Amino acid sequence: MADGADPTPGALLDAPVHEQACALRAGAVTARALAEATLARVRAQEPALHAYITLTPELALAAAEAADQRLRRGDAAPLTGIPIAVKDLLSTCDAETTAGSAMLRGFRPIVDCTVVARLRAAGAVMVGKANLDEFAMGSSTEYSAYGSTRNPWDLERVPGGSSGGSAATVAAGGVPLALGTDTGGSIRQPAALCGILGLKPTYGRVSRFGVIAFASSLEQVGPFARDAEDLGLLLGAIAGHDPLDATTAPLPVPDYTADLARGIEGLRVGVPRELLGEGLEPGVREAVEAALAQLAALGARIDRDVSLPSVGASLPVYYLIAPSEASANLARYDGVKYGYSAHDGPGMWDDMEQTRDRGFGDEVKRRIMIGTYALSAGYYDAYYLKAQKVRTLIRREFEAALATHDLLLTPTTPGVAFRLGEKLGDPLAMYLSDLFTLPVNIAGLPAASIPCGFAEGLPVGMQLIGRAFEESTILRAAHAYATVTDWHLRRPGAVAAAAMPS
Repeated sequence: MADGADPTPGALLDAPVHEQACALRAGAVTARALAEATLARVRAQEPALHAYITLTPELALAAAEAADQRLRRGDAAPLTGIPIAVKDLLSTCDAETTAGSAMLRGFRPIVDCTVVARLRAAGAVMVGKANLDEFAMGSSTEYSAYGSTRNPWDLERVPGGSSGGSAATVAAGGVPLALGTDTGGSIRQPAALCGILGLKPTYGRVSRFGVIAFASSLEQVGPFARDAEDLGLLLGAIAGHDPLDATTAPLPVPDYTADLARGIEGLRVGVPRELLGEGLEPGVREAVEAALAQLAALGARIDRDVSLPSVGASLPVYYLIAPSEASANLARYDGVKYGYSAHDGPGMWDDMEQTRDRGFGDEVKRRIMIGTYALSAGYYDAYYLKAQKVRTLIRREFEAALATHDLLLTPTTPGVAFRLGEKLGDPLAMYLSDLFTLPVNIAGLPAASIPCGFAEGLPVGMQLIGRAFEESTILRAAHAYATVTDWHLRRPGAVAAAAMPS
């Protein structure tokens, strides 16, 4: 903690996690006091922001008391006593897990998902379950059965999605860290629209055990934070092989904060021309171009002669594979085993039909129908199988580009945060919000969104894409960029104004 800094809980709420941790270890503040201050701020923001489906104050204070005991014993981990929000797609045995759907209203899992268990073991303090698009299917957090989350920079705009609640509460200063999931951009896109950092790890770096499934071959759990060091701390706490998830890689987890200060002199950064072309809002293009110039000034070698010829097919590939997997994963919601169950039909099959009709929202139904059609007899080869073949081409093109470059750089989103309701009647326009992010999920690579400017008074993010399991390079570049810019330090005022007593 900096000399002369105010160690009171209220003052610490806006400090980076590593400073909060120093204050906790020094005994300048208790974990309980920090949790109480965090809960007070979150409650003040919630009427305007609606970032949470469920707040868990009793659980938070109990976890904070346990963290204080660990701190007194001197066996604290880096996140001991640190408040955190968890996307309500992650199973928690002591709190409702809804996936943003009426189908799971009141559902209480019997176990924690692995990432939540690891956070509890690290001594982190969960303050609540963050809002999301239903079953993580959306790009605006407007498809939640529990109401829309709002962007803290402009309460009439979306925060992005599907992890919009997680991004919004971090951006508003409610909590310093949050977990989301990313299937086609659901961490990076809301991070960009809310002006914070968000990272999708390599597929297989973080366990998916206990995560409510959407598209199993695409999704990963990942962190939100306000700077690269905090992002690395949270990633380090949740990453690693899990015997309960066969897709996790049996690789050691590095210290993601160890090389942050190395700088980026000589780092090779490629700019795929297909992902810096048509469809970009002028303000976004200007901010990304300025970021490229700043990275070059820091010593990075920028190469604009990079091509990913098949990346233009990413949108149709994604919207065949993801809905197909969703149709299989969501078949389990039949009203028999758990979740909502209708019982007013003349027979079992009628009850099942009514369960799904009432329990699922329109966007979820749309994707189930697309996926079921793509997997049906006579269409499997023409659609799903062909999409998987193109997926292989896209992955190989990324691997070839990254064989000669350390990172690839693109905009995170085509535009800034759009207005609430603006795209609800146009699913294709909504899907295009993830145009630059979903190719990375198809390739299974790590990527992060980093704040790089403003357009129309709203945040803009740039996307850094790395080689498989080289998240450290992304974080090092993000940290270097942050040392000469202050975009990540900007804070929204809309929520603070709305929370003020009249």
